[in-house]
Amino acid sequence: MKVLFTDHDFPDVEIERGVLEAAGIELKIAQCKSVEDVIRESEGCAALLIEYAPVDARVFAARPGIGLCARIGAGFDTINTADAAAHNVWVANSPDYGSSEVALHAIALAMSLLRHLPQYDADVRAGKWDAHATGPCQRLANLTVGVLGYGRIGSRFAYFAHTMFKQVIACDPYRIEGDYAPYVEPVGLDELFLRADVLSIHTPLNDETRGMVNGHLLDKMQPGSYLINTARGGIVNLGDLTARLERFDGIGLDVLLVEPIPADSPLLRAKNTILTPHSAYYTLDAARELRRKAAQNIVTWLHTGKPDYPVVRATRLPPGR
Repeated sequence: MKVLFTDHDFPDVEIERGVLEAAGIELKIAQCKSVEDVIRESEGCAALLIEYAPVDARVFAARPGIGLCARIGAGFDTINTADAAAHNVWVANSPDYGSSEVALHAIALAMSLLRHLPQYDADVRAGKWDAHATGPCQRLANLTVGVLGYGRIGSRFAYFAHTMFKQVIACDPYRIEGDYAPYVEPVGLDELFLRADVLSIHTPLNDETRGMVNGHLLDKMQPGSYLINTARGGIVNLGDLTARLERFDGIGLDVLLVEPIPADSPLLRAKNTILTPHSAYYTLDAARELRRKAAQNIVTWLHTGKPDYPVVRATRLPPGR
């Protein structure tokens, strides 16, 4: 069986190669940027290992032998899952590799903003030594933190946050009340934005959540609030957010609709923002686990007919089964 590694930004592919070749799977390496690239490079392949390359119905129609798309990541928005389901193609991800890393990154963004660390650092480097120059700092024990999306990462964020903040509230329409920890109060969407002094986004990106954090919801937040996004850039309507930059005391973004960030983005000039390069997932251990699990999805599919972490369930079997 042959697998196409559609694209990657790693120094080498020895982790993936080791997992796949130990199972007798041939690995082909490419750097696909478009659907057309994927179609061209995937001739004779039974599965795709994907980091960022786009995959949709055109790939499945052109390469009917493909039975599985394994995404390196928890998100899978570069793969059109509806098209995969329509063509009976499995889609798998690695949902649990870096939950603590992302949750801690969100906490770190919030703490840095709340404690004015970027402004203090800039002042000290400029020769200013004044604890009051950046404006008032608020005591965390008086603040409510809101969590949008109470899955693996959102619940982990809530666990870290509840020891520091006055209250943790969360909204997730796919959770029942019994799913929430005792220290988390479930609330509706509007109430979440109305009550949260700090709001951290932890939802997947799909048709339901794309652009959901828009002007309507942002206007419900109190002036001087904080917004953190370590999920997906497309969840936030960036135009609505940039039009309201002065409304917030702090905005921490690890993800953006366009990455890397355009040089003319107002976010780069705003003094109340912290921007990180889609790095929330990253530790050495998490990166190794992510890559190993993504490749293992393919090996497990080869041996059992089903990947370890299916997102789209199908019946298509690997060659020879």
